[in-house]
Amino acid sequence: MNIAVGGTGYVGLSLAILLAQHNQVTAVDVIPKKVEKLNNWQSPIADTEIERFLKEASEGKRKLNLTATTSAATAYANADLVVIATPTNYDARKNFFDTHFVEQVIELVLEINPKATMVVKSTVPVGYTKSICARYPKGKFLFSPEFLREGHALYDNLHPSRIIVGTPFEDMRAEAERFASLLAEGAEDTDVPTLVMHATEAEAVKLFANTYLALRVAYFNELDTYCEVRGLDTASVVRGVCLEPRVGDFYNNPSFGYGGYCLPKDTKQLLANYQDVPQNLISAIVQSNRTRKDFVAEEIIDRCRLLKEHGVKHPLVGIYRLTMKSGSDNFRASSIQGIMKRIKAKGFQCLVYEPTLDAPDFFESEVTHNLNYFNENADIIVANRWNDDLSSVSSKVYTRDLFCRD
Repeated sequence: MNIAVGGTGYVGLSLAILLAQHNQVTAVDVIPKKVEKLNNWQSPIADTEIERFLKEASEGKRKLNLTATTSAATAYANADLVVIATPTNYDARKNFFDTHFVEQVIELVLEINPKATMVVKSTVPVGYTKSICARYPKGKFLFSPEFLREGHALYDNLHPSRIIVGTPFEDMRAEAERFASLLAEGAEDTDVPTLVMHATEAEAVKLFANTYLALRVAYFNELDTYCEVRGLDTASVVRGVCLEPRVGDFYNNPSFGYGGYCLPKDTKQLLANYQDVPQNLISAIVQSNRTRKDFVAEEIIDRCRLLKEHGVKHPLVGIYRLTMKSGSDNFRASSIQGIMKRIKAKGFQCLVYEPTLDAPDFFESEVTHNLNYFNENADIIVANRWNDDLSSVSSKVYTRDLFCRD
């Protein structure tokens, strides 16, 4: 099958590689440098499995029928299937996802290849597929939610927890089952749980799944806040709570708040979808994340004030990495940025150590790639996730990473 994938972020690129094992795939991106890298079998994003697959393809050890282009029209014109994996950032003014990049792809496909089936992989509001069916009645649409971790996107496609494809009409069910089989064919696991359902239900699955993950992060963060204020050992409390098998000892490491590209925007979108529907919990999850950042920031600010009392005239706060989690180079909406903004609002300067950021400053704070310089000059070091890079200056480090894992 000839497949075009619009967007080469972690969702689009991991899918392109997965599907290119058994199909001819063209990846589309508007950034020439990303396209050039892919055509030279280099990954434009940090992801261990993506990097390995591309390296093996370059060495002739793995067959991948993959090319990349900036010419969307050429890619879509020859495609039997177009997978849409463009960004859907949350628009705070409209209180809704910005889906115009998705619609740009739809309109181009309908103009040059209206027979192609389009599969929306971008995260969208509940009811979106139904709305585009009404807006573009000549289009053939499916929605398939992704459940991928940044930095492990291809791994999660190779070993999927489930495959879900949503169809707006029953007469598209065969198309939905065919796309599900393509995902299963590329996976290394067998007997993957597969569900074909109404597209609106599939959209709800995505937002509710991510909001539950955010709930779990928020829960253990509030547990940690309580223990910090009351002088309790958070790690002991977490271990005791998580021995309950219905809770489980996973996804329970405190942090500065849930962040990254997905959870903040998906929780807000689900809350927006609750308009005219009674709820308490969903809004509390969103608010809890703000409260946690306020608490963590105030803890750091208190330490800065203490340093001033002990003679450090202008305490410099070191921000160790802007990324949300280890193994990722993506720091969109990372929780540590929220902490940084709060610290700076109180008049304290920041020094950022972020080796993946090729810029002299980040929001007017100096950026360095020199770890020794960073460790020596920062008076207090803020780290959402611990790294052994900080071992020699551990007495300066403020982190809530108790178990040294994401």
